[in-house]
Amino acid sequence: MRQLLAACALILSAGAAVAIELPAEGSTEVLFSPWDDVEGRLIATLGEARQSIHVQAYLLTSRNIAKALLQAHQRGVTVKILADAATSLKGESSQVPRLAAAGIPVWLETRYANAHNKIMLVDADGLHPVVLTGSYNYTWSAQARNAENLLILRDNQALAHAYLKNWRRHQREAEPFKDVQANGS
Repeated sequence: MRQLLAACALILSAGAAVAIELPAEGSTEVLFSPWDDVEGRLIATLGEARQSIHVQAYLLTSRNIAKALLQAHQRGVTVKILADAATSLKGESSQVPRLAAAGIPVWLETRYANAHNKIMLVDADGLHPVVLTGSYNYTWSAQARNAENLLILRDNQALAHAYLKNWRRHQREAEPFKDVQANGS
């Protein structure tokens, strides 16, 4: 019996994720809404992108953030978006359909009850990557009405690569926006 339990434990642990310990590098900026201009700082950081922006969003209803993503796309920055399917398709203020219509590749996460990540990666494969993460949804309410936070983590390549690897794992499981939209989901 003990051998059976040990074998089961080994099998179950083989697929378990292991936390990654990374060195503290670069700089950290922390902002809190509604007191700090989180949206303005986020948009300024998107304006610094030279190569790529990877977005993982639960809600994306802010017209200003959508405009900044569109501007980055128009200046040749590769912009890719992963979004929660339910909030992107059923939310009347969602900017995701607008961004997809503008030619930005969008995938919808349908596997989870809530794809609740709020992450933006700027130039994640570059020499000076930026990771933006926190509770801050990409909405007007997150800036004006909610108590939210945003961390801007600069120049930590190992951290940016870990986030990008996770982004890509989610992207492989997600469905292209056009396919979900065509199926009427």
